[in-house]
Amino acid sequence: MPLDPTKHADWEIAEAAETHMKTVYQLGEQLGLEKHELLPHGHYIAKLDFKNILNRLAGKPDGKYINVTAITPTPLGEGKSTTTMGLTQGLGKRGKNVIAAIRQPSGGPTMNIKGSAAGGGLSQCIPLTPFSLGLTGDINAIMNAHNLAMVALTSRMQHEFNYTDEQLTKRKLKRLNIDPRNVEMKWIIDFCAQSLRDIILGIGGKIDGFMMQSGFAIAVSSEIMAILAVAKDLKDMRERMGRIVVAYDKGGNPVTTEDLEVAGAMTAWMVEALNPNLMQTIEGQPVLVHAGPFANIAIGQSSIIADRIGLKLGDYHITESGFGADIGFEKFWNLKCRFSGLKPNASVIVSTIRALKCHGGAPIPVPGKPMPAEYKGENVAWVEKGCENLVHHVHTVKKAGINPVVCINAFFTDTENEIKAVRKLAEAAGARVALSKHWQFGGEGALELADAVVDACNEPNDFKFLYELSMPLRQRIDIIAKEVYGADGVEYSPEALAKAKRMEADPDITQLGTCMVKTHLSLSDNPNIKGVPKGWKLIIRDILTYKGAGFVVPVAGAIKLMPGTASDPAYRRIDVDVEAGKVKGLF
Repeated sequence: MPLDPTKHADWEIAEAAETHMKTVYQLGEQLGLEKHELLPHGHYIAKLDFKNILNRLAGKPDGKYINVTAITPTPLGEGKSTTTMGLTQGLGKRGKNVIAAIRQPSGGPTMNIKGSAAGGGLSQCIPLTPFSLGLTGDINAIMNAHNLAMVALTSRMQHEFNYTDEQLTKRKLKRLNIDPRNVEMKWIIDFCAQSLRDIILGIGGKIDGFMMQSGFAIAVSSEIMAILAVAKDLKDMRERMGRIVVAYDKGGNPVTTEDLEVAGAMTAWMVEALNPNLMQTIEGQPVLVHAGPFANIAIGQSSIIADRIGLKLGDYHITESGFGADIGFEKFWNLKCRFSGLKPNASVIVSTIRALKCHGGAPIPVPGKPMPAEYKGENVAWVEKGCENLVHHVHTVKKAGINPVVCINAFFTDTENEIKAVRKLAEAAGARVALSKHWQFGGEGALELADAVVDACNEPNDFKFLYELSMPLRQRIDIIAKEVYGADGVEYSPEALAKAKRMEADPDITQLGTCMVKTHLSLSDNPNIKGVPKGWKLIIRDILTYKGAGFVVPVAGAIKLMPGTASDPAYRRIDVDVEAGKVKGLF
């Protein structure tokens, strides 16, 4: 019998479930994989040889394609990963051949506040410890590939500064005239290290490098992570890697990784990482883990490769997008589906009574502190007011032509009257609604959700993009701001406006997609404004170019590409049982 989630921590539940996991060989047999397509990393985790699998199954029809998104979350998160695992288990209980795809967690939130995003309670992805602590090394490969580009850039700048043209020619180097004030990339590390956001390099003597301002971003915000998410195969990845813009020369022309002659070596780090990772739910359904995770500062999607495999191997494939529908779903809709050519059948919008109360007027919860007392009692008025946020996201999904299913992710403190209010308002907005108790009961608790998703998948839809790539950049940003966020319009900093105009005049950039960077805690660019803000404009302060990934990145508000570590981070409670040789305290 599984442990009771009301009495045991997630890591304890996961550890108990791991005693009766399927081996990767059993999962491979369950999926119909051939022996050479399974690349084991121990007994319970494997990589999949995607190229052979997709070639072998090229003529097989795709299964149903389901996206999991959410309402605007509280800082605590509303359980998208838990719901993805629960729905997978629920469909499994209904006898469906189902596969899920989720994103690999970053060491930043794992060691900070949010946890590893493996799910929770009786709806988790296991084994938890390797999932949370590096898995098969994909993020490490991304860090090495990315930082190698920075090594190539900074060493080239040092040599060009120290050598004459004749000396450079002898060393078979061409002078690139890199502008140290116009460097696009930073270094990366997979922790929330706010003290590294802005640094000075090259302090010391002539042999210690070129002195310049630089900084760090978190690893999963790297363009290489985005390339992993959208690449079709190794050839596509190699071509994308060479298009990465590292800096600009003194004439304003881009300097790429290909110019630095480092793109090939960067790709070499990523060859194995291109194969998705195979894990399982607590109840033994297969889960693909690949790419991700942040959707507020990155694309926030599991990989196209993982989805293509899932759609060939399963009758139902569930893929999760980061944060709310304004962030993760919008990028799934207008970027991932555009790149992949795949069309979803349904989208699950995860909501909680807790988050609805927050949007309706209750105090904002603070991670690491007790939940405010106001959340313990019934307050239908707060829930009804907060449903304005939920309905906004329902309308966003419907604008994509996708059938929405609202999942009420059940908590102990939810009351019948509060749940009835959500059902009434969400159904009036045109969504199916299901109460799901997967956290407490696993797949048995998700049967209502599973049935609603099957019904939604069987109903025809009319999928369409929000914008075409022929639309000018500022017009795209405007339509995303108005139609998805509910803004009255967009304002630009002088720097962002100049970049936008330059990009709109560059034929190499005009056909790139648009990947917004914005807080996930509000529909607006201000994380403290809840509900559905009115009478505001989106402030774009910068625009980055990710030519390798295939999009430009408008940066809204004060959001940082390097999060900070809080005063009470999770690492204070993570340790090892030295006798058993096991990690404890992960969640």
